[in-house]
Amino acid sequence: MSHAADTRYSLLMRVRDLADGTAWGEFCRLYEPVVYRMARRFGLQDADARDLTQDVLAAVAATIESWQPDPERGRFRTWLYTIVRNKTIAAMRRRRPGDRGTGDSEVMARLPAKPIPADEAFELEVRRAAFHEAADRVRKEVQPATWEAFWRTSVLGRPIDQTARELQLSTGSVYAARSRILVRLRREIETMLNEDQ
Repeated sequence: MSHAADTRYSLLMRVRDLADGTAWGEFCRLYEPVVYRMARRFGLQDADARDLTQDVLAAVAATIESWQPDPERGRFRTWLYTIVRNKTIAAMRRRRPGDRGTGDSEVMARLPAKPIPADEAFELEVRRAAFHEAADRVRKEVQPATWEAFWRTSVLGRPIDQTARELQLSTGSVYAARSRILVRLRREIETMLNEDQ
């Protein structure tokens, strides 16, 4: 079993022990940004989103023992999303009427033309967190020039020939670096996403 696979499943089991600070540190590093971004997506201000994130993590700590990996009852991400949604609804109900936005043109301009359904948005946030986790792991395992070739061409969208010149590599080396890292990232992300079901 790969390190990522072992970490994802065992992490969910280890956070049941509230005294396992290492497990909780890793759990928070993975899921705190996901919860925060979802709270912001639901329309909460920065401070409210941070408070909600802490409420969600406390709720997870209080109820993680009841979650079981069971395909009939749902994946871990579904369970976590339900907590986020319920805590957000409760936070919005507690808001005073004067706390609501005005809906003026500045607010309207920031709204997406076609909003993404919340459950899909949550899944996107989980995938984003998985990408960052996988990228951190893979970057530590490859040469800096290899990573830089991948990052500049695949993430920043720079031309391969320009990147090759800047890094003093052949274009073939840049293509190879990009391809190898993409394969490793996909494998790592797939493993991570399949393990917290």
